[in-house]
Amino acid sequence: MSKRFLNSPTAYALGMFAMMVPSQAFASFFNYYYVEKLGLSLGLATIARTIYLIWDAVNNPMAGYLSDRTRTKYGRRRPWIFFSTPAFMLVFIMVFSVPEGLGNTELFAWLLTSLILFEGIATLLWVNYGALFPELFEGDRLRAKASAVQQGFQIVAILIGTALTPILYGWIGFGWMSVVYSLVFGIFMTWFALSVREKESTHQEAPLPLIAAFRETLTNKPFWIFNIAGSFAQTVNGLLAALLPFYAKYNLHISEGEVSILMGAVFVSIIPLVAVWYLISRRLGGLLSWRLALAVYGLSVIPLWFAGNLGSGILAGILVGFGMAGFLVTPAMLSGRIIDLDAERTGRRREGIYTAVAGFITRSSGLIAAVAFWIVGLMYGYQSGDEPGSQPETVFRVLICVVPLILLAVSFVISLFMKNLEEPGQSKRPV
Repeated sequence: MSKRFLNSPTAYALGMFAMMVPSQAFASFFNYYYVEKLGLSLGLATIARTIYLIWDAVNNPMAGYLSDRTRTKYGRRRPWIFFSTPAFMLVFIMVFSVPEGLGNTELFAWLLTSLILFEGIATLLWVNYGALFPELFEGDRLRAKASAVQQGFQIVAILIGTALTPILYGWIGFGWMSVVYSLVFGIFMTWFALSVREKESTHQEAPLPLIAAFRETLTNKPFWIFNIAGSFAQTVNGLLAALLPFYAKYNLHISEGEVSILMGAVFVSIIPLVAVWYLISRRLGGLLSWRLALAVYGLSVIPLWFAGNLGSGILAGILVGFGMAGFLVTPAMLSGRIIDLDAERTGRRREGIYTAVAGFITRSSGLIAAVAFWIVGLMYGYQSGDEPGSQPETVFRVLICVVPLILLAVSFVISLFMKNLEEPGQSKRPV
């Protein structure tokens, strides 16, 4: 392996590609699989998601704390990644390999068990992967570049996880689709883990005690403003991914095969838009470009209300893609700066605990999405694919347009309370 590739933005982005292929397939189709295809009631699906979040409230911060305290010759993060990779592959297959003939109660139990295992292993992966970013890439210029490369790989993975998934499960079924994606994940995750090295200096720092570590994290005001605002925007990402198959069926009236065309067109367009937001973030700096991305993202969902066929759906989706690309690229500089300031104050690099707590806040957005799905479904009589009610098109038009607009408006307002964390003169200086 060349020294130039080691610890490069491309090497780091391999991990994002590896995790996002199965994660995006999960986010986009597990609701569709269990509720629309298998007939699980929407209420039970929401309960399963809520129970998971109670568990996630414990395992996410603890995963970060344990990661920060790990000391091995291979680093703090990489051992956890190597350990979690095969476990993640097996659990992902379990999610989409439901035995035939299960009743509603048994189906709920299978989903709940799969969800807890899947998200628990995913926590270990995402926490340790995300904790490497501020350590490997220092300074706004390198972080902006690394974020853009990372998000380019992420969009390709999202494209595969969304556009290719309906083709795969239509051809070989959900179970074999999960096997294919697990193998892709295993190959690229291992490649990534072998292509990064942690800095020796971070292994030698004495970790903060448990109470002190959480106190320093929980009293960091910019951290909370940044992540609470991000959680509302992340809810929109999750909603759009989960709702596109429903929206395609009930609002655009297209076949499952055409869903791949829709998703492919939308996510292919995001790839060059990532480069546009990279240039914007270089010009405006982290804070202003982040706020702008939230505002643009909010406005971009409005055309989804008016789409009624494949062509108009693609056009509306491309507009959403511009806003989504901004939200994917712009947060990296701010999150890295927040961790840098903490290191200056405490004398320790604590990427693990910050990534974990941020991950919990962000992933709690899944509950917001699930509750929104459930409430709007109740309002208009949608229960499941077997009992869609009389107005399923209204259900999914509201969920994919009105709810995201409200959530992104809240996110933008919260972002106004964030102060500028950049060094004097840096925010508008080209780099």
